[in-house]
Amino acid sequence: MFNFLFGQKETPIKNYEDFWNWFQKNEKIFFDVVKNNKNIEKNFLDIISPKLDQIKDGIWYLTGMYDENTVELILTADGNPKNIVFVEELIEIAPEIKGWKFTASKPSLEIQNTGIQMNGYEFSGKNLFFYSNEHPNYPDKIDISIIHTDLTNENRPEISNGIYIFLDNYLGELSFLNDIDNLNIITKDEAEKELIPISKLKEFINWREKEFVEKYNSTRYNTENDNYSALQAELENGGKLLAIVNSALLNWDSKASHPWISILTLKYDGNENNGMPNEEDYQALNLIEDEIMAELKDIEDYLNIGRQTADNEREIYFACKDYRKPSKVFYNIQKKYGDKFDINYDIYKDKYWQSFDRFISH
Repeated sequence: MFNFLFGQKETPIKNYEDFWNWFQKNEKIFFDVVKNNKNIEKNFLDIISPKLDQIKDGIWYLTGMYDENTVELILTADGNPKNIVFVEELIEIAPEIKGWKFTASKPSLEIQNTGIQMNGYEFSGKNLFFYSNEHPNYPDKIDISIIHTDLTNENRPEISNGIYIFLDNYLGELSFLNDIDNLNIITKDEAEKELIPISKLKEFINWREKEFVEKYNSTRYNTENDNYSALQAELENGGKLLAIVNSALLNWDSKASHPWISILTLKYDGNENNGMPNEEDYQALNLIEDEIMAELKDIEDYLNIGRQTADNEREIYFACKDYRKPSKVFYNIQKKYGDKFDINYDIYKDKYWQSFDRFISH
């Protein structure tokens, strides 16, 4: 049956609707596979995986029985902010199918339901603790130390991996991604403060998040203060570096309100021009930047920090309150202009924009 149904040549999945149309045609078989545990990985997950890849690489999946009569399919970006929006959009248009529950991103679990056994170690509320690290110069940074009572230098890789999986399940994928800025894993002997049970971590995060929202909810950057600076340098290989940055923005005192940094990188052939683009590429790069600026507007809280051109590539920088729209805009630029330039992008949290300190005069 499986060889017959899934061994035939099928129509490619081009969009979200195509995926759900395909899924609906096969959902009864998938339901039976999961409910009766008929080699779920081979007969379900391995079949939907290439279909999801046709929509967007980096969409992962979990499945199991939500209750006696309902199969849950969780689609996840596995903590990658570049793919969260695509997972959410796909789930948003999922059809109502009897016996199925579709979920975007791994949900949070109660502490009593969060227990993991890995490599002979337990991860639960019994042996995990935390405390907060304060940074006077970065007061809004949520930096926590996690302590596992069995951690040693010898088992650090196994314990660290288990802690990350535990937190992903306990806090939920989005909270773990959005709410923790820095995480240290230490032994009990390395602890410098009183240990707090891990069961209090959600309460701590909610308190810090409430403070953050109250402080920055109405914060807006005044673009009238914009002041762009042109920076030049020579690289070790003799090539040029040119950067244009909004120096007023880089000295803004409310950077933490826009904690997500989005960087688009376009690579060109500048080998005959000291690493700089030729005139044709220069014009094309500027048009692409204009197109991005038209989508990511400062009035909508997407702040253009500037750009750097050097060593056969241009980087364009934005600071954002959220990562969803930049993910889509950069992905569409990558698809649209990928035949002309080698295009990549990255999105990461840097609450105080420390990755741009190199552009600030001290």
